[in-house]
Amino acid sequence: MPKNNRKGKAAVLNDGEYSKIRRQIRTEKYKLLLDLAWYTGERWGALVQLKVSDVYDDRGRTKEDIIFPAIIRKHRPDGSAETTEIPVHHILKASLGQYKPETDSEWLFPSRCGTKPICWKNAYNIFIAASDNAGFESKGISTHSTRRSMVNKLRKSGIAKEIIRTFTGHRDNKGLDPYFEIEMDERRGAIATL
Repeated sequence: MPKNNRKGKAAVLNDGEYSKIRRQIRTEKYKLLLDLAWYTGERWGALVQLKVSDVYDDRGRTKEDIIFPAIIRKHRPDGSAETTEIPVHHILKASLGQYKPETDSEWLFPSRCGTKPICWKNAYNIFIAASDNAGFESKGISTHSTRRSMVNKLRKSGIAKEIIRTFTGHRDNKGLDPYFEIEMDERRGAIATL
């Protein structure tokens, strides 16, 4: 769905909207993909390329931190990217604990053949269909909505920009600041302090 009247930015979701979209997804694989996007803020292109070893230890237990290797993350204009580790939220840990990766594939989200990961476009189509079925077809939701939502939740919780950048991979605030969506109640609250 186009990001109508959003100046090219994906809509920010609240917890209730995330839950409503999640309920529209039928398979555990794609529910987990949405959970990973919601609780890590990573881009979907990287999420679909996760390997089982990035998330689970050799005994099949969920790791404390999910490893996003530089090779699967979006590269900067200079060609660089960094590996990052994102701590596993307790709700995401429960979701990962319920998920059973296919034992014959190295990929967390294998394609039907199992030799490669699912494609981003397939994941995108499932997410958008779930968003539309949840009644959000005109909201301007895209897969980047989960990333923007996580960034904004952290900001509203008072988390410092320097810490948020460790998750998003931005080198400075110039790249991070466009993610922030200042709501009218925040603006009213600011004026009320005068």
